[in-house]
Amino acid sequence: MKNAFYRTEDFAAIVAGGAILLLALILFFTCHHLDVKSEQQPLIEELQAASTENSAFKSVAWYEAFDKLQAIEGEKKRVGIILKNLTDKPGGWKKNPLESMSLNERAAEEISHSAAEAYDQYILEEEMLKEQALEAEANARSADYTEQNLNNKAEEAIDIWREKKAAGASVVRKYKTKPYSKWSNLLMLFLFFAMIFGMAARWMHNAMAPFLKGFIFVFAIATFSHFLAGQASIKEMGIGYAAWAILVGLLISNTVGTSSWIKPALQTELYIKTGLVILGAEILMSKVLAIGLPGIFVAWVVTPIVLISTYWFGQKIIKIPSKTLNMTISADMSVCGVSAAVATAAACKATKEELTLAVGLSMVFTSVMMVVMPLAINAMGIPEVLGGAWMGGTIDATGAVVAAGAFLGNDALNVAATIKMIQNILIGVIAFGVAIYFTRMGAETGKKVGLSEIWKRFPKFVLGFIGASIIFSLVYSLMDEHMAYSLLDQGVIGGFSSRIRGWLFCLAFVSIGLSTNFKELKSHFTGGKPFILYVCGQTFNLMLTLLVAYIMFYLVFPEITESI
Repeated sequence: MKNAFYRTEDFAAIVAGGAILLLALILFFTCHHLDVKSEQQPLIEELQAASTENSAFKSVAWYEAFDKLQAIEGEKKRVGIILKNLTDKPGGWKKNPLESMSLNERAAEEISHSAAEAYDQYILEEEMLKEQALEAEANARSADYTEQNLNNKAEEAIDIWREKKAAGASVVRKYKTKPYSKWSNLLMLFLFFAMIFGMAARWMHNAMAPFLKGFIFVFAIATFSHFLAGQASIKEMGIGYAAWAILVGLLISNTVGTSSWIKPALQTELYIKTGLVILGAEILMSKVLAIGLPGIFVAWVVTPIVLISTYWFGQKIIKIPSKTLNMTISADMSVCGVSAAVATAAACKATKEELTLAVGLSMVFTSVMMVVMPLAINAMGIPEVLGGAWMGGTIDATGAVVAAGAFLGNDALNVAATIKMIQNILIGVIAFGVAIYFTRMGAETGKKVGLSEIWKRFPKFVLGFIGASIIFSLVYSLMDEHMAYSLLDQGVIGGFSSRIRGWLFCLAFVSIGLSTNFKELKSHFTGGKPFILYVCGQTFNLMLTLLVAYIMFYLVFPEITESI
């Protein structure tokens, strides 16, 4: 029975990820559902009243009620604060490393005092712009909103006021800085993970004590990676925690070596599979429908074409010796980076060294593309929606897509993030297809391949990913949009599960680094073929995605583009 599904790593990942999501749902809904509903109701009535009074454009009153609604976030409630503190990572710092872990009252007062002048200036300018918006709105109202010229001026004045409020968010946060200490939070998070994965290790017939001993070191390196990523200068360079986690791990494994007592805790696939199950809760069908058919074409038509073409190019033209390495790099580059690489590697039975190589290439190119693409889009004068669609379909990591989209503007950000979410849905589909393909390849050796062999190879944690997506899509559909935003977007997901997922990925990257040896990777770099494969595949991806995005958003469905 040792090989039974319920004793496998995939089952443990499904159970762990499902338990985390269920815990968050129960806590947020049982503790704060009624409170949130009572706070939201009068504001919803204000929104409706503002919309009834003025249907020509969104008024100042509408935005003020909307802002108050948006401020009702689950993560700001009692349970949300506890869970947010539990999952907190080291903060930012410039010169003093201890700033990332703790901030005393005196330091907080100094920061607040230094920001006071900027805060006062922001308040004055924001109030002035609000008065101008109200005046322009009054002019439009005096004409019963029948003068389009007055309506446009009012809308423009309101937009300027809104932009000022958005730009002043960082000033307000700095002004309201409070003292904190993260040491106890990190200890609690360590105990939380140790309990979950210690039990998982025991469930998979592994000894719990050796795992817990090694996990202390793995968690410490993960924390150190977040600490390095928070340094101001490093942060400006765009070097995130994922890169540091792998680099620190590689440095240790290729110098002093990874000690044997650490190895039981290097559960790379368990950590990242659990994170992918949790990611399923963020992939909702409503986000697919928001962009509609043009987004689906960009994500679901281009991606398989690029994947198959890149794999064919690697096998027939470059002649990469390892088919599993070829497939993992192709999926990593064409779908959504690390998540797709892990799922595909599991489906085709790629080695950890091959997965590490694919992930490394992805992170290098992602770091470059998230900076270069927005600059190139602006330089070429590409429209914001088209630029967002282009980045959403080509930049690997979701976080990098969001960062690049924000550089262009809100429309680009929304389109880019949504297309990436639509593309992420393909993780399960691609993994299933790859599992079947590589299983059928066994027929070439004379081995009879049936459904049982396909099921054996299929990365079953994907079922958890799909299940979480379906369940959360249903929960969203049954809820009021404002309640869903407060308790799901800014509660279960934004305040807990997505933060847990980030930690899980970090633990996985640390494990990859600590278990990777350059000597073992050397053979895969023969002739620079993996690098050539990634460059050629991404070049084709960039050209095809831009072409299809232009055709879909501007030629076939221009009305959808206008409504964004």
